[in-house]
Amino acid sequence: MTAEGMQPNPMNEPSRTDLAGRAEIEKLVNAFYKRVRNDDLLGFIFDRVAHVDWETHLPKMYAFWETVMFRTGGFRGNPLVPHMQLAGLTTMGREQFDRWLALFQGTVDDLFAGENAEHIKRCAEDMANVIHSRINAAKPGPSHCANLHNSPSHVESNESRQ
Repeated sequence: MTAEGMQPNPMNEPSRTDLAGRAEIEKLVNAFYKRVRNDDLLGFIFDRVAHVDWETHLPKMYAFWETVMFRTGGFRGNPLVPHMQLAGLTTMGREQFDRWLALFQGTVDDLFAGENAEHIKRCAEDMANVIHSRINAAKPGPSHCANLHNSPSHVESNESRQ
């Protein structure tokens, strides 16, 4: 490890820093959704089934992931609801969630390195597993994101449990 949390750079590749705040979250989210939109398995779900308004959706995703990582994004909502709605319109099975996760983790790995980068990948895995299990009535696997189930970013809000 070199100064300022950067990874060693033996092949003269651009150094990757860790996720440190909103700017990095926006970079990650923008790159990730570019990949999603170009993906044969997932792109049509966002563009032709959900008809995502990207100007509205992306700021929500910035707030969501900033809240997950730094508890500062101010995200309020229940991500399970739109996924439940989509499940009635298209296939939302393990294959789709695995692809979403692979794209997310690959984007993180391409752009960032460090403790926060690893943490956001684990949280994404947890979210994919929880949302998949809820919409497909399967039991979720073990959670790697310690605060996932008690944060405002969790797929099932405290209000919906009352």
